[in-house]
Amino acid sequence: MKKIHSGKVRDLYEIDSDLLLVASDRVSVYDVSLPTPVPDKGALLTRLSAWWFEQLSDVVPNHVISATDVPAEFAGRALRCRPLTMLPVECIARGYLVGMGLREYRKNGTVSGVALPEGLVEGSRLPEPIFTPTTKESDTGHDEFMTFEEVVELVGREQADRMRDLTLEIYTRGAERAGRNGIIVADTKLEFGLDSDGVLTLADEVLTSDSSRFWPADDWEPGRPQHAFDKQIVRDWATSTGWDKTPPGPAIPEEVVAETRARYTEVYERITGLRWNG
Repeated sequence: MKKIHSGKVRDLYEIDSDLLLVASDRVSVYDVSLPTPVPDKGALLTRLSAWWFEQLSDVVPNHVISATDVPAEFAGRALRCRPLTMLPVECIARGYLVGMGLREYRKNGTVSGVALPEGLVEGSRLPEPIFTPTTKESDTGHDEFMTFEEVVELVGREQADRMRDLTLEIYTRGAERAGRNGIIVADTKLEFGLDSDGVLTLADEVLTSDSSRFWPADDWEPGRPQHAFDKQIVRDWATSTGWDKTPPGPAIPEEVVAETRARYTEVYERITGLRWNG
């Protein structure tokens, strides 16, 4: 194996002619990896991603070859994948107004150039899900909103249409499936690449607690922050410390680590209907 990239949460290896995508227990907020791991996080993300890739296989091809044919030291938290030419867009679908989308709406009344009705508040459900792409890299080091036409300029209209349509279809399917078990998918981020035949292919992770905002449906109330089954608890704690969101990040207290692990575990079990056995 040869390590070819180390990201904020995932590490990428070359293995034979395939790629190995390994999820660590690291936590990243505001584009900074914090120094304290969350036990089982990498395995929970990997298993939830693998489950969703299978559920969505009739919607779009994905890059997964195997979740079991991986080196023993990475068992349970790695996916063997096909190499892709990744496209330079973070594809985000939003069904509710929160986070970066809320901040953009308060400033402009739009998100990624999509006009929204007046009077929406934090946690409002949108009239319909919207496609709000962002850059993967920018001069600021943070994701920046793009308009759909900017995506067209990067990848061409046909590919941009396909990416938008697939992002919204995957979000809708995911939200319906999670909703059956009392989970709201407020938003989610997807990545796509092209395989060796030029076929648009779903990659990275899908509908996990790192790439999505999950809320309990029975506790949803617009106009306030929502209880979140994702890393929002870490974001909120990090913000409360007065940290300026530049590296290095602060160490996470034990109680925040334990609660984060519990929320990742609960949403995995509620969405999939499977028991987490480590």
